[in-house]
Amino acid sequence: MSSANSSSGRHRKAKPMSLAVRRAFIIAAVPVTGALLSAPSALAADKSTKTTTATQSVAADGLDPAEQKIADNLNTRAQNPNLGDTFSGIVLDSKSDKVIWGHDADTALMPASNAKLATATAALTVLGPEHRFTTKVVYGDGTLTLIGGGDRLLSTADVTELAKSAAAGVKSAGLGSVKVRIDDSLFAEPSLANGWNDSYYDDQVSPVRSLVVDGRLSADTSIDAGKIFAKQLADQGVTVDGEVTRGTASATDVPVGQHLSPTLAETVKKMLKTSNNDIAETMLRMTAIAAGKPATFEDGTAVVRDVLSRRYGVSMENFEIYDGSGLSRADRIPARTVADILDLLTDPRYSHRLRSIDEGLPVAGEAGSTLGPEWGRFDTPDSQCAVGQVKAKTGTLTGAIALSGLTKAADGRWKVFSFIENQSSADPAATKDTLDGLAATVNGCWA
Repeated sequence: MSSANSSSGRHRKAKPMSLAVRRAFIIAAVPVTGALLSAPSALAADKSTKTTTATQSVAADGLDPAEQKIADNLNTRAQNPNLGDTFSGIVLDSKSDKVIWGHDADTALMPASNAKLATATAALTVLGPEHRFTTKVVYGDGTLTLIGGGDRLLSTADVTELAKSAAAGVKSAGLGSVKVRIDDSLFAEPSLANGWNDSYYDDQVSPVRSLVVDGRLSADTSIDAGKIFAKQLADQGVTVDGEVTRGTASATDVPVGQHLSPTLAETVKKMLKTSNNDIAETMLRMTAIAAGKPATFEDGTAVVRDVLSRRYGVSMENFEIYDGSGLSRADRIPARTVADILDLLTDPRYSHRLRSIDEGLPVAGEAGSTLGPEWGRFDTPDSQCAVGQVKAKTGTLTGAIALSGLTKAADGRWKVFSFIENQSSADPAATKDTLDGLAATVNGCWA
């Protein structure tokens, strides 16, 4: 197992500000039952103790005793056969950017849903955390058109309000019946990403369209949304003629209803907490559009790469993504790169813009998230002591399991970690338990 020194050298550009300022704070995690991750004030205290930490003795390999203990314990636990032979991992100290431990950290593996971290970072950077998506209803030539605007959180209640507004407009014009169509032309015709297959449409993701209600999985979320809209119109006393159709609204159509989504920040948090593939793919396309590109897999991922490399200096070496969710089996990201993306969360320059990623990371033991007890996470002797102390993004595909996030270690300093396993022959639940144990080890748990 590699030592810290064997994984030295960051790819990201050197920070122009001092490390003391750079590491002044990190956003507090969502409270959960049991021990809680430290509030922002704790990092202020962490900063104030920097002098004390710096005077500690340093181990021969460049690690102080607390860091050496993490490295030694990880070297032991990473020998677990549940990890198989294809494993990439790294641990960084968030204040100094020192590599505390690494194993094949530059080896590009399938990241699974850890790819959502890249998607979220690009979306928040291009669109901004306060951005809202707009769903519209327009009228023309006896037809009401529901226009999709990329709102993945659009609900039946929202569509009901749109129907009420549209019905009022129709009635005021003296009309008693209308045709209904949907306009989802904002996105290109749905296609399979490189590394996807048709089976994903059964239960993993829907064909990506710009209109969907209640986050439903279906072959045509836009037509389904149109049917819900038509039903709500009928409930308002407006007769709908014929079936819901697809078409493009005219520039001369009259606006009769509009709904604004929650902020992008709220959408990002929802996506990360539940690892929602549909939100991720819609977000990828809306990011492409905001960057002046077509709403496709290819253009969306090109924008992600450009934002990470140009805006943040994250290395694109061995970085390959073909979708926004990480469902693609062709995606490849090294653990070092995932850690570098997470490390941005600890930089004060980006705290406002990227705050929702930090707040959206599942917390160990947090019910309703992908690290909750209902998923059997952090419930073994190796990891239970880290409940409430680790926040991390999960990732699961057949043959790929990942866990990457942040935790405050026993030395009182925040650590960034990324662990990615591919092709282990062990039971996936056992591999997840092992990764939970590695994260707990970074936190300081050692049975």
